[in-house]
Amino acid sequence: MSGRDIPATRYEPFRQQRAIPTVNTDSDIIRQSEHLPTAFGELYDRHASHLFRYAAGRVGSSAAEDVVGDTFLTAFERRATFDHEWENARPWLFGITTTLIRKHRRMEAQNFRSVASATAFVINDDRVGEVSDRIDAERNIRALTKTLTRMAAADRDTLLLYAWGDLTYEDIALALSVPVGTVRSRLNRARRTLRASLSPEHSAQEVDHGRTHPAPQNA
Repeated sequence: MSGRDIPATRYEPFRQQRAIPTVNTDSDIIRQSEHLPTAFGELYDRHASHLFRYAAGRVGSSAAEDVVGDTFLTAFERRATFDHEWENARPWLFGITTTLIRKHRRMEAQNFRSVASATAFVINDDRVGEVSDRIDAERNIRALTKTLTRMAAADRDTLLLYAWGDLTYEDIALALSVPVGTVRSRLNRARRTLRASLSPEHSAQEVDHGRTHPAPQNA
């Protein structure tokens, strides 16, 4: 999916705000915003574009604007609950975005069908354990989008946080509040489902293709 910067919308009360220069981590920003609310704007600058690309891939650009705006409003309201054991708020924010996307289930399905008809839907090979050797046929694209639409919500959320959110297993576990082992199980099941939708011969036993780089300290 080709990314684009999040456009200006009425949901951007934080866009013009900045944290003080001495604040470095997301955790620092959130802590600071508890007595200086405008400091929360730095989180928007750091993460809004990534959240928008993820949300746009799932529900389309128009709905993604609302989803991202609501993500930051929700995060601001819940900032006192943030676990400061973690320095990076990215998984926390992606978790909020994913929860909000669930309210747009019908729109997500329509978006997948639209993308399929445009033959623009691509899941990178390294993101989903080489689900296919380059998706280069419209038939395969349509099969994948239909499978994603019918996939269990928990498996689809996990797969797309990994594929489009570019999160590690540990990040996804934090985002969805589940054990890392559950993330692995969901991804393996989703990969087998996608392989089977392309060709029965692709549904062989799954091999773990988790990212090898260490997970950042985040929430």
